[in-house]
Amino acid sequence: MERDILIGGIKKGFSSFIWMIKIILPISYITAILSWTGILETLTALLSPLMNLLGLPGISAIPILVGALTSVYGGIAAMSVLPFSTAEMTLIANFILICHNMIQETVIQAQSGIRAWKAITVRLIAAVTTVYVLGFFIKTDHQNLGIDLGVISLTKNYGFWDVSLNWLMTTGKLCLKIFFIIMAIMIFLEIAKAKQWINPIVKITSPILKMLGLSERVGLLWMTAVLFGLAYGGAVIIEEVKNGNIPPEELEALQLSIGINHSMVEDPLLFIPLGLPPLWLWLPRIIVAMITTRIFYFYLKTRHLWLTTG
Repeated sequence: MERDILIGGIKKGFSSFIWMIKIILPISYITAILSWTGILETLTALLSPLMNLLGLPGISAIPILVGALTSVYGGIAAMSVLPFSTAEMTLIANFILICHNMIQETVIQAQSGIRAWKAITVRLIAAVTTVYVLGFFIKTDHQNLGIDLGVISLTKNYGFWDVSLNWLMTTGKLCLKIFFIIMAIMIFLEIAKAKQWINPIVKITSPILKMLGLSERVGLLWMTAVLFGLAYGGAVIIEEVKNGNIPPEELEALQLSIGINHSMVEDPLLFIPLGLPPLWLWLPRIIVAMITTRIFYFYLKTRHLWLTTG
């Protein structure tokens, strides 16, 4: 019996790993090439007016765009070499925490319960709104420092094969990490289901889920995304979708929430070495996720009333 549970978990883990690798490999490579060719520079310059609107210097577009196309690590790397104040870095950090690794994570979300355009739109609106509102509480008094395109053009100094080899090594390490994490999660889930641990775990998280406007049925999936991130959470969610136990509207509410508010342990901690106040790294995303799910359910209720009365 226990052997069957273990084998079942390994099979599901390997299947989820293959599914994710098919997404990660091409998208991460395309992003690396975009950076190498200089296209990233052009996109960064175009974002400068939006940065000024948010009370940030134009140069803020660099870490924000790098983070959006790569990861939190990329955004932090770009941020750390530019002359930002603590207030400016706090606003930029919030944008990156909501909108990082957008291409890869959007594809994963689109495969596990929400349309791609909706996932992108909600995360972008959430990021822009969050930074704009935070600007009333965190004064930046910025000076427009312009765009130092050289900061994100470092890869131009390398040849195509050098860039490709660096991508291969970096992505290989990432894939290895993903493999072990997904295997551990899937095996744990199979054991948890067999031992009937699911309900106690969900009950523990029930108050938090209620606060966020989410159903208890998505408790374990929410916890996975919050602890491990969208990539791992998406792999687990797609496996649960196959079982058909979660209504589509609850699944979409979950995706909207974790799109804004995922990897709550690791990602904010990465910004602490920059000297940023911890409260502003955790609280805004939680509040915005709460508001977003309630707007979503209000929209569903309003649409239902309109359809039934119209």
